[in-house]
Amino acid sequence: MDYVVEMINIRKEFPGVVANDNVTLQLKKGEIHALLGENGAGKSTLMNILFGLYQPEKGEIRVNGKPVKITDPNVANDLGIGMVHQHFMLVEPFTVTQNIILGSEPTTFGKINLKEAEREVQKLSDRYGLQVDATARIRDISVGMQQRVEILKTLYRGAEVLIFDEPTAVLTPQEITELMEIMHSLIAEGKSIILITHKLKEIMEISDRCTVIRKGAGIDTLDVNDTSVTELASLMVGRNVSFKIDKKPAVPKETVLSIQNLMVKDKRKVDMVKGMNLEVRAGEIVGIAGVDGNGQSELIEAITGLQKTESGSIRLNNDDMTNLSPRKVTESGIGHIPQDRHKYGLVLDYSIGENMVLQTYYQKPFSKYKTLNYKEIFQKAAKLIDEYDVRTPSVHTKARALSGGNQQKAIIGREVDRSPDLLIAAQPTRGLDVGAIEFIHHRLIEERDKGKAVLLVSFELDEILDVSDRIAVMFDGKNVAEVKPEETDENELGLLMAGSSTEKAGEK
Repeated sequence: MDYVVEMINIRKEFPGVVANDNVTLQLKKGEIHALLGENGAGKSTLMNILFGLYQPEKGEIRVNGKPVKITDPNVANDLGIGMVHQHFMLVEPFTVTQNIILGSEPTTFGKINLKEAEREVQKLSDRYGLQVDATARIRDISVGMQQRVEILKTLYRGAEVLIFDEPTAVLTPQEITELMEIMHSLIAEGKSIILITHKLKEIMEISDRCTVIRKGAGIDTLDVNDTSVTELASLMVGRNVSFKIDKKPAVPKETVLSIQNLMVKDKRKVDMVKGMNLEVRAGEIVGIAGVDGNGQSELIEAITGLQKTESGSIRLNNDDMTNLSPRKVTESGIGHIPQDRHKYGLVLDYSIGENMVLQTYYQKPFSKYKTLNYKEIFQKAAKLIDEYDVRTPSVHTKARALSGGNQQKAIIGREVDRSPDLLIAAQPTRGLDVGAIEFIHHRLIEERDKGKAVLLVSFELDEILDVSDRIAVMFDGKNVAEVKPEETDENELGLLMAGSSTEKAGEK
């Protein structure tokens, strides 16, 4: 069998952790090969070895049958291997073209020939149906477009093998469909793709074969046509996973959050929330469905004090919360699982233990006379790490060293543990595997059953339909419809999110 890439018995160790335990992965030419595993199973580590960011302790890598030593990403590029990272590596003030040519700039008489590069980038974009504007600035384009820039970056450098690391974690359903079309067009052009993911539906839809790794060890490689979502889930987690959420009907009580005629601008002073009205009651989960960019982020930032409101009111338990500082918001009984865990959820260079008390470090028992009590802090952190199954070598490990999914579980543990009156969960399962998703959903429902109010914002429509008791649809900065999950489906929600047939749903 001719393989374009073979990784044979790869072993990689970090202090206190075996990240890859003799894993073998073989990629055929022209296939989409999924690499499936839980958070922290070693998927990204394995691909970072293939891309030259890490060196393995043991094992061999072959490209087109020849043994190679990939000492850094430049070597990987020369071998035709490109990587589209989960957290994009882009310079925001630069244009699309400037980002793409960075490090391999075309020059004429010693000067960078930007016009020539723009033509080249536009040609590549058109060839693969990427629809990217070569002259746009990164900060002005959507997340989905930024990802296409990352894809173009690898193609510009001549990649034949593309590694996609959790590519759909930050995309809307529409963008996911478009990305799958792009992947098919790459395969049609003779490229080969390795897809790191734990979204089982996507694997079934797009992959040819799938290699499963669990706790660093290779479990199996299967043909996707010969397997099922249930089998993949149990191989990945090592136990049976329930995809249906068991929950009692909600018993909503008094109104906890009341938002009236809210107006919020974004950082560029553009109106994003335009007269929003919303209520969330104790003992219910309200899901907000909407395509990214319709004001959800600004709504949450306004409630949590991260963004000032222009007008309108936000009330919690009948107290006015409009334009309070983030600390005052927290102290008044709001918990926040932010959608951007790196920017708003963690201090990446603090230990994971310190991150577990970011909201409470200045209170007893964690602090006395303005001095931190580290014994109490690390005791509390150890309890939460154990309870929320955060995989970390120790409480002293820096937060940035954890996998994205384990960072997420740490934030959720910290916020849920305070048992706030209102828990705001924005994309709470982004980047999590099925086992962790199941756990998080149960936690949200537990809070609801304790009589707390939960506001869930998610781009995953099946999550919104499964977990919510009531769904508010946001379009163009407003709550355009409210529906019950049992009376709607993904299709109708998709239409409402696109702004159509709102009259029909409003009558329901």
